[in-house]
Amino acid sequence: MKIWPMNTYSKLQDWDSSLPLQEAAAALRSGELVAFPTETVYGLGADARNEQAVRQVFAVKGRPVDNPLIVHLASPADWRDVTAPGYQPNAAELQVMSVFWPGPLTLLLPVHPDIAPSVHPGLARIGVRVPAHPVAQALIRLAGCPVAAPSANRSGRPSPTRASDVVADLADAVAGVVDAGPCPVGVESTVLAIHPAGTQATILRPGWVTAEELTAVLGIPVHLDASLTGQAGSPQAPGMKYRHYAPEAAVYVFTGTVETVCAAMSDWILRHPSLPTAVMAPASVQPQGSVWARWQPGPEENYVLALARDLYTQLREFDHLQAQRVLVMGVAAQGLGTAVMNRLEKAASGRIILV
Repeated sequence: MKIWPMNTYSKLQDWDSSLPLQEAAAALRSGELVAFPTETVYGLGADARNEQAVRQVFAVKGRPVDNPLIVHLASPADWRDVTAPGYQPNAAELQVMSVFWPGPLTLLLPVHPDIAPSVHPGLARIGVRVPAHPVAQALIRLAGCPVAAPSANRSGRPSPTRASDVVADLADAVAGVVDAGPCPVGVESTVLAIHPAGTQATILRPGWVTAEELTAVLGIPVHLDASLTGQAGSPQAPGMKYRHYAPEAAVYVFTGTVETVCAAMSDWILRHPSLPTAVMAPASVQPQGSVWARWQPGPEENYVLALARDLYTQLREFDHLQAQRVLVMGVAAQGLGTAVMNRLEKAASGRIILV
């Protein structure tokens, strides 16, 4: 795997003149797979019009073939290149594009016939977004093609927020990775479907953009899809059905007050003294017993924001430290907490403990 090093995330760099980025773009154009940074996580990119390249994405990741991909664009104006000929977005869709693009918001739109069928297996719509990361925008612009890209990890593993995570999971299975440092957001984009009449919207995958933000901007009801637990049917968007985000260690999520979570974690650790156990919780939660490794937000940081940013990185780090159990203090399922709890529920395979 080739590493194309870039400077740390910056909006001041003339990325289009970067020779490493031009080389990575040429690899994409030629049908190779290239991992690249977005503001959320690193993506595994392929030319969205190249069926063979897109199929290779599924093969490299070990991704179920009925799990659709998101198509990434360089600019909000490029939506016409990937949507059905003559399609005219409704007012709510145009408002989403205007306010949330570039950014961590994926919008489901009718698919153009040139998009590879494997991008949208059996579906009439595809997820489309414009990443806010300038390196991602420049790469897609230089490649001259829409880029289909799920997270650049083995399917089921924690999403990669550093180039080193991509290397650890995919090694020499792809052409290379564009290394622009850690991703600043750390949780994937919100996936949104808007009713054709523009009168209501449904979140198919909660993410950085919250239901509350969308409701305030659109002025229409915004609901969470009932099938987010993925118990039945084919997924309409990434992250809806399959086990995701899980480290090698078993994850347990404790929800309650600081006092009840601290007591419950203490009891768990003291009853399992031989298991190397890691803890993710605010500094105010200090469980008794032997803690193998620990993460907590900085002294001035909001717990939900810090957990969203660091969750995947820390789950991978705990695996590296050979922790066998990870105990996490959950958060309220509102605002960004909805996305954080969605990821934690999947990482924990349902091991949610109310205390």
